[in-house]
Amino acid sequence: MPAQQETFDRRSIPPSVTESTFALADGHAIRRIDWPGADGGRRGSILFLPGRGDFYEKYLETLDHWHRAGWRVTAADWRGQAGSGRLADDAITGHIADFSVWTADLAELWKVWKAQTPGPHILAAHSMGGHLVMRALVDSLVDPDAVVLSAPMIGMAGPPLPLAVLQAVAKLMTKIGAPTRPAWKWSEKPGEMPANRGALLTHDAERYADELWWREKRPELVMGPGSWGWVERAYASSRRLEETGSMEAVQVPVLVLSTSADRLVSHEAAVRTAQRLPKGELVALGDEARHEILREADPVRSRALAEIDAFLDRVAPAQMQ
Repeated sequence: MPAQQETFDRRSIPPSVTESTFALADGHAIRRIDWPGADGGRRGSILFLPGRGDFYEKYLETLDHWHRAGWRVTAADWRGQAGSGRLADDAITGHIADFSVWTADLAELWKVWKAQTPGPHILAAHSMGGHLVMRALVDSLVDPDAVVLSAPMIGMAGPPLPLAVLQAVAKLMTKIGAPTRPAWKWSEKPGEMPANRGALLTHDAERYADELWWREKRPELVMGPGSWGWVERAYASSRRLEETGSMEAVQVPVLVLSTSADRLVSHEAAVRTAQRLPKGELVALGDEARHEILREADPVRSRALAEIDAFLDRVAPAQMQ
């Protein structure tokens, strides 16, 4: 099904949509949002996970696109960010003890969500969310019918040094100071956006402004840099993904969308991922797209959605009712 231009208010929650929380086994509640799916969600179900420091409000437009195509759609925040609490010593820094905490949360949500929704069941994710979905696949924690990854953080942009060296440096930083402290400077005022941040994310100034609007409307969504603990654990998790045979054992169809103009995550690592996966496919973009492919200007975003729609129609067709 080709992507269509849709009129959608990106600064409001549609009336048919439900915002709620999902209680994890340890009592921590993560925020979620659910679309019922046009035509009763007979196309199937999509679970979407955002990136580091993200919140699902940024993707309302895309989630609604899938809903209009007949999918039942759910999105959730990761533990410790957006509306799902904090794990650092302040309300701005993003921290996690280990990425396995997040993949365990995903596995728990996935099991319950899958049992309550019609198939086929799709996992979709952006950036750090893409990394965590890939980890969950490699560790056999989830069993989707297909996966869509937008600018996945398989590797981070940065010095071209071996992962072991990068992790060792980050580990040292967690020892000489609190691992929960910020790993990079955000701005002069905590929580305030850096002036050049929008240029890293999208060519679409209006969609970028939507994010700022939601951060002002819902201050609990505001998050700045990651902690040194987050950085060290990110490198450790990347080393798990780079292990020989890890991705090669994943038999799920996976579509990877990535751009060579990405300055936040490694495009080269995303390309290698598509090549290593037995059923991996790649949509490679260039200067026309920055990191937030699903929030890009209409020509890029429409192409991305069309590629996703065609992929899902091919590898996860609607089930007979």
